[in-house]
Amino acid sequence: MREAKFIWMDGDLVPWGEARVHVLSHALHYGTAVLEGTRAFETPDGPAVFRLDEHLRRLLLSARIIGLAMPYTVDELRTATLGTVAANGHPSCYIRHLAHRGYGEMGIAARGCPTTVSVATWEWGALLGAGVRLMTSSWRRNDHLVVPTSAKATGPYLNSVLAKQEALDAGYDEAVLLNAAGYVSECTGANLFVVRDGLLATPPSSAGALEGLTQDTVERLADGLGLRAARRELMRSDLYAADEVFLCGTAAGIVPVSSVDGRELGDGPGPVTARLTDAYDAVVHGRDERFRHWLTPVAA
Repeated sequence: MREAKFIWMDGDLVPWGEARVHVLSHALHYGTAVLEGTRAFETPDGPAVFRLDEHLRRLLLSARIIGLAMPYTVDELRTATLGTVAANGHPSCYIRHLAHRGYGEMGIAARGCPTTVSVATWEWGALLGAGVRLMTSSWRRNDHLVVPTSAKATGPYLNSVLAKQEALDAGYDEAVLLNAAGYVSECTGANLFVVRDGLLATPPSSAGALEGLTQDTVERLADGLGLRAARRELMRSDLYAADEVFLCGTAAGIVPVSSVDGRELGDGPGPVTARLTDAYDAVVHGRDERFRHWLTPVAA
């Protein structure tokens, strides 16, 4: 990891190496935390954060879903985010927001632990390279009756960790998880799209997939390109029969899949994936004036 200078913690910019929490913090033992991954991109007007307010609103929504008190507003968190990116001097970077139940009491239902909020930024390239080799994991996606899958919470991410480890150990790049009913949900840290006969399809939140902001971005860009997109249940065989498959997420961007469970889909991005990738690149780097409202300049 490429360390930066500062991490924002509860109102203060703290030197990177001094940003610490207590070993008995509640979240470390019980996963009581929510997170967001956001990115700042280089634009003609300097670095800008992509869809920052939407990410911050989802952070607060996740906290509400799991019953975690949030001591900051969207406005306060926006100021903290922009200040951290600026203090670290990043032309572009990944941004991790974290709100966790901290040190105070121990026990499953401990209520006397304060919420600690942090904002960390670092320079981080795309999470996955082009031509992802995908496998269907033996692990099933968390069910919404077990944990709230609409919350981007840390505890349930163990599900993704196990699936990712399994895929890497088997010689693949990434895993796709099916839900309890056997339908496609999402990958370990990205949403998934299939393209067949010019139609884009992506699993709905009812399949256990997080409602991704990059997923939403892809759907809006597809509409602008005259492409049809729908959220619907997908079977495992739909991945095999697809003309194209691609993943999308803040950390990954838009990444073409080259194979699923050994079924080859092609050496490079298909025509639909390529068009969407170009459109996404223009939006996040401020070259498409129609979507400049999605960019929050760091200088502001």
